[in-house]
Amino acid sequence: MAKEPEKYERKKIRKPRKPMTAEQKAAAVERLRLAREKKAKENPPTYKNIHPDVVALDPEDPLSMHRVKEWIKTQREIASEERKNERNGIKGATAKRCRAEGYARSMTRYLEDSVWNDGYYGEHATLPMNRVCTTLAYNKDGTPKRTWGVYYPDLGYVWGVSEERGGKPADMPEPESSLEDFL
Repeated sequence: MAKEPEKYERKKIRKPRKPMTAEQKAAAVERLRLAREKKAKENPPTYKNIHPDVVALDPEDPLSMHRVKEWIKTQREIASEERKNERNGIKGATAKRCRAEGYARSMTRYLEDSVWNDGYYGEHATLPMNRVCTTLAYNKDGTPKRTWGVYYPDLGYVWGVSEERGGKPADMPEPESSLEDFL
């Protein structure tokens, strides 16, 4: 026996809204702005997945949360474009895609644990990260080990580079005492 056809029910068609006048638009924009401000005051955002040290950084800081989020968005867009280029068989697209994905992953990890693992920073990873020595290592004769391009707090400058790049200032006097005086 054949199945009876189901009864067709017509869906309700929604009427299009009437266009707002300029004054109505301005009033609506103002109401929305006030509502957003009120919500932000009453219920500020809690960044549960972002490390408190990163949240506490000044917005002007090079590694502030907002800047890093913009950089992540840029790198994901680059990865998307390179994925398309990869499908089209363009040479070098795979390497660019992998670099963009890796850099975005590294920045995401930074937001979670506040440790920057990449050697470069910036929207396109063009600025080199400076290394800082927090604990000195010593040679057998008691002199501190030094590495080129590392900032040493005991010296107050970057070891082995020119003054323009953060190295020892020309007018800085030599230390009067050495480590041997303390041994």
